[in-house]
Amino acid sequence: MTGCRTRRAGGPGTLLVRHAPEAPTAAVLLLHGGRADGSEPPPALNLPALRMRPFAAAVTRAVRGRDVLIAEVRYEHRGWNGDRADAARDAEAALARLREEAGPVPVVLLGHSMGGRAALRTAGDPAVRGVVALAPWCPTGEPVDHLGGRRLYLLHDEADRVTSARESWEFVRRARAAGADAAGIPMPIGGHAMIRGAALWHRRAAELTAALLSHG
Repeated sequence: MTGCRTRRAGGPGTLLVRHAPEAPTAAVLLLHGGRADGSEPPPALNLPALRMRPFAAAVTRAVRGRDVLIAEVRYEHRGWNGDRADAARDAEAALARLREEAGPVPVVLLGHSMGGRAALRTAGDPAVRGVVALAPWCPTGEPVDHLGGRRLYLLHDEADRVTSARESWEFVRRARAAGADAAGIPMPIGGHAMIRGAALWHRRAAELTAALLSHG
């Protein structure tokens, strides 16, 4: 069965299933961006969520012929909100709901900006095989000890003025020291919104996601 349907995640967050094979053997969970602060829910017309639609389509094409469930997280709150880390909590809830939906299958997390931070924060979940983080928000001191054994790809344009590529590369260094197989990938164009050179971002993210799913 394929199609798009929304499920509450048994707590905060919503799991929006974009592609659902009858018997999934793996899953990709997409996490969109947001704000540093904001207790209100995301608006109905949510540009960060819309920005992830082409990535979902690119991943769907890249894994065509394989039984991969593709879903998106919808946050309860628009912001990260300091120590509350609301987006990470929503990601955890969505992973739990994904287990109910697909069973104990390997999962790749694909996140942008705040969603990249949420993906990296929740990558210690036993189901997570790896993370593709796009222009992620990786502030100094972001935890890495839970990332041992995970494969991580952080893509960043060094001209990004919203989140820092330098902080991404430092996160990669620290994650490697903690036992992760982590790589920082400089992107030649795109800034933070990934509009310029969008096709390159879509293609590279989809290729890396498919490669993570193929890794045993």
